[in-house]
Amino acid sequence: MPNHYTREIPVLSDSERAELERWIRRPNTAQALALRARIILESSEGHSDQTVAEKLGTSRITAGKWRRRFLEQRCDGLIDLQRPGKPRTVSDEVVEQVITKTLESTPRHATHWSTRKMSEASGVSTSTVSRIWRAFGLKPHRVETFKLSKDPLFIEKVRDIVGLYLSPPERAVVLCVDEKSQIQALDRTEPILPLRPGLPERRTHDYKRCGTTSLFAALNVATGEVIGRCYRRHRSTEFLKFLRVIDRSVPKDTEIHIVLDNYSTHKTALIHNWLLRRPRFHLHFTPTSSSWLNLVERWFAMITNDQIRRGTHRSTRELETAIEDYLKIYNEDPKPFIWTKSADQILESIKTYCTRINDTLH
Repeated sequence: MPNHYTREIPVLSDSERAELERWIRRPNTAQALALRARIILESSEGHSDQTVAEKLGTSRITAGKWRRRFLEQRCDGLIDLQRPGKPRTVSDEVVEQVITKTLESTPRHATHWSTRKMSEASGVSTSTVSRIWRAFGLKPHRVETFKLSKDPLFIEKVRDIVGLYLSPPERAVVLCVDEKSQIQALDRTEPILPLRPGLPERRTHDYKRCGTTSLFAALNVATGEVIGRCYRRHRSTEFLKFLRVIDRSVPKDTEIHIVLDNYSTHKTALIHNWLLRRPRFHLHFTPTSSSWLNLVERWFAMITNDQIRRGTHRSTRELETAIEDYLKIYNEDPKPFIWTKSADQILESIKTYCTRINDTLH
């Protein structure tokens, strides 16, 4: 081999070889950079540019270019330099103006800014407004609601319930219990037009009311299985009937911990006296205005989405049958909901949120 070519063979250090091999293996490496790394590794074995090009499916000129670039600048020479791109046309002052208007004012005739209104007020295009809002995470069209609990025992109750989820007691079952009340059996005034290629399912906007029912449900935190019953009324009498269902469903040698809200039917003398005779029942009440702590609410969202919201039922009995069928199918392969946040993390999040609210008010 001629001497002038021998001197051009890249000689790699261990760290350079490791870096090039890492670029090739890493799944998010750009394909161009991975090809350059392969060129250098092949060239370091003494192969000619033509041989490397044929093996890697590129041109001899490309192989030679990156071999020489590596010899001059080592691994840094294989990385593309940042290109300047088109100069900015929107100044920092304009960006600041748009952000300040968005955060500190509203249009004269509206409750919130739109891209069109902001464009007219700030003198920039709607696409520029959109880019600024995206860059700073601003979404004036969206609004969310929140509710802070005023329960004086909020911290104690959060620690109690989250502790049940993350570290349930031995020889015990944890059940999240609640009622989805006043579920309406609705029938459309005209037949539903079914789904067709290019057309969604269509139904009339008006409906006929055919009665209501209430779904009492108990979600097993460990298994995801749900005990459910439908009752036409929503009183402590029906809640007691459901507690008896739970009592029959859970083995007698197992303690029962129930997470439930502060609804008045859960605290009547009838319920209290029944529980006194059954010491294996332990009630854990969520703080007021904190239904998010009860995992069965997540399951209620599922059945609402899957069955109730778009269901058409000509009678209360038909609605109850649909709910019972859903329960049966769901319990064939239940999936537990996994609680991930500790009580300390939850309380820290609420503390941060309260601090933000106080800062806003002041």
